[in-house]
Amino acid sequence: QVQLVESGGGSVEAGGSLRLSCSASGITIDWAHMAWFRQAPGKEREGIAFTYGSGSSIVYADSVKGRFTISQDNDKNTVYLQMSSLKPEDTAIYYCAADNYARSRSWSDPARYDYWGQGTQVTVSS
Repeated sequence: QVQLVESGGGSVEAGGSLRLSCSASGITIDWAHMAWFRQAPGKEREGIAFTYGSGSSIVYADSVKGRFTISQDNDKNTVYLQMSSLKPEDTAIYYCAADNYARSRSWSDPARYDYWGQGTQVTVSS
């Protein structure tokens, strides 16, 4: 049984930083397709970062490029999202997603992923 557990969310002022963690069990992240999504109230779930092959392939959404960094620790089976220069528009629930197989859907399409965490709230105040 695959479980993804996010942690590290919280409230921060604009310009601040947070690091989210996604601890995985039942799946080995070394060669899994791992992604971070976020969903703000009234908005669709947005793919923001993707990694595959222990970082051999990394992609970011334009909205977070240069500010967020996805990484992983295979020994801990954990994926991270380092978020810097946070803006109020980054406020959302952040989700970790995973899948073992390459699919025809884009990395940013939520339908691509079989496994999801419960989400962690990030609130950025101005």
